[in-house]
Amino acid sequence: MQDRTHFQMADVRRKRATARRAVAVGELSAGAEAFAQIVERRLPKGDAMTMAEIAGLQGAKNAAQLMPLCHPLPLEYIDVRCEPVGERHAIRVYCEVATIARTGVEMEALAGASAALLTLYDLTKPVQPALSIGGVRLLFKEGGKKGLWLHPDGMSEAEHAHYQPRAAARLDGIQAAVITLSDRASRGDYADTSGPLLVQRLRELGADVADSEVLADEPVHLAERLRLLAASGVRLILCTGGTGLGPRDRTPEALALVAERHVPGIGELFRSESSQHTQMAWLSRAHAVLIGNSLVIALPGSNKAVAQGMDILAPLLAHAVGMAAGGDHA
Repeated sequence: MQDRTHFQMADVRRKRATARRAVAVGELSAGAEAFAQIVERRLPKGDAMTMAEIAGLQGAKNAAQLMPLCHPLPLEYIDVRCEPVGERHAIRVYCEVATIARTGVEMEALAGASAALLTLYDLTKPVQPALSIGGVRLLFKEGGKKGLWLHPDGMSEAEHAHYQPRAAARLDGIQAAVITLSDRASRGDYADTSGPLLVQRLRELGADVADSEVLADEPVHLAERLRLLAASGVRLILCTGGTGLGPRDRTPEALALVAERHVPGIGELFRSESSQHTQMAWLSRAHAVLIGNSLVIALPGSNKAVAQGMDILAPLLAHAVGMAAGGDHA
């Protein structure tokens, strides 16, 4: 039986620190008379909306003190807005929080919105005790492995325009290919799983990609296949396997045979970001090259490394493919 007295913070030590953002929203329903006094800034206690915005900042910064299992985070940005909604005689409160961390900032955003709403309540109750607070929810959050999450209740056009939630750039219409390099998988000793995982992740981004193909760890054969794929118009080719230090790990050598230009930053980024999961990442020879306007990236062969690699690279792929085809650098 589970010990109901045992609690622990979520263990985020092996997660990557990524850019995180969350926006929370809620409303104070004040009634016509109190609403007018709030908006006209003539409540007995003073300017309720300005004080609420200050309180929201404090609430977001103190979330970890209010909720025992909430991670204390160094917040890099907080913005609290109070927007009057005349048709409902309500004050709509928004709290936006952003940082770079291993865990999200949705609790900080919710704490900020709640503190602002409670402050509005406190300053308004002398003139109207029949107040109500409602609709407190997360509007959206960004960052981490799952990327952008939008609340099912949706957002208004004005909210979209103000906050501009950012999803990973899509690969719609981009022809892609996946190649697994493995002697044993090519012989049928075991079923390839890292290649199908790459296919799935690319399709989720909208890429046009066939099922993965499996080749033995032979640089010449891989080089020939890469030339054919690039010549046929495939814009993005992801290889998995053969990037380690073993005698048969020869994928980077195959890429060197066909490379017209090298893209060292992609391998450097993969190693640097992956090292937040494991120090063994520094032994990886992940690499990227250009064949004409086709981008070829070699990733390690494990499912875990492939998943982490896509988490790291997905925000860059669409822009990189576009630049390779002559698009803008912006």
